[in-house]
Amino acid sequence: MLCGICLVDKPLGVSSHHVVSRARRALGTKKVGHAGTLDPAATGLLVLGVGAGTRLLTYLVGLGKTYHATMRLGYATTTDDAEGERIDVPGGDLSTCTPEAIEAALTPYRGVISQVPSTFSAIKVDGKRAYDLAREGKEVALASREITVYRLTGAILEVTPGYIDVDLEVDCSSGTYIRALARDIGRDLGVGGHLVALRRISVGPFELENAGEVDDLEESSLLPLAMAASKVMPSVDLVPDQVNDIQHGRSVSCPGVEQNVPLAALDGATGELVAIIECAGERSRILMGVPTS
Repeated sequence: MLCGICLVDKPLGVSSHHVVSRARRALGTKKVGHAGTLDPAATGLLVLGVGAGTRLLTYLVGLGKTYHATMRLGYATTTDDAEGERIDVPGGDLSTCTPEAIEAALTPYRGVISQVPSTFSAIKVDGKRAYDLAREGKEVALASREITVYRLTGAILEVTPGYIDVDLEVDCSSGTYIRALARDIGRDLGVGGHLVALRRISVGPFELENAGEVDDLEESSLLPLAMAASKVMPSVDLVPDQVNDIQHGRSVSCPGVEQNVPLAALDGATGELVAIIECAGERSRILMGVPTS
């Protein structure tokens, strides 16, 4: 059975679910999932799990992300992106949006901040997606959530009589809505803002430059589980008796390792991933087992 992690450059105009469907056809297996949805209007890195790799996705979803985006200042939209209806801001004056003013508007959005997600998001409200409720014309009140923006830069790309496009680069925690950043920055500048382009460049240690086209996926495209797991968590090498114990669901002694964090338990002889474990004291518990081939 195919097993591993693969990196895909999601094209414009298709959903993440559609990319998964195409990956299943390309690889000839049904067991494919993704870590972290990208909207159809966004492009860039989508991390897929294949076979037992789908279980590893749990440890990839919360990784930090890097995005390149284009924010358009001059009006807002109902969806906070280019697909929504235009909302003009009375009294908005684009002449005030100088590079210095834009930089000042970015400053409050660096670091740990409280963000209200876009109404047209996949967040569930009473069991329904927020975007479905919004499309039905229902009021959607989403609670703010704490996120972290590690890096946020902006540079003017284009100035026209009707709008100003700003190139944004964002390093952020999982759960950050770049559309909401554009919305809030435009609001603070008094002219309205929304997102017109979004490209995801990285997910944790995984980079877009190493991604391929979904229809070109093949077995050689897969990163081994041991390699992927070791990129996102500490690892520990096991001796043969420990490998046998873990494969039979038994705890192993693990002195001298980091405590109470997921560890990639590797077969010291083969380098393959045996399990994801967590140690407390000198004993372990299995968080995720890997089927033996």
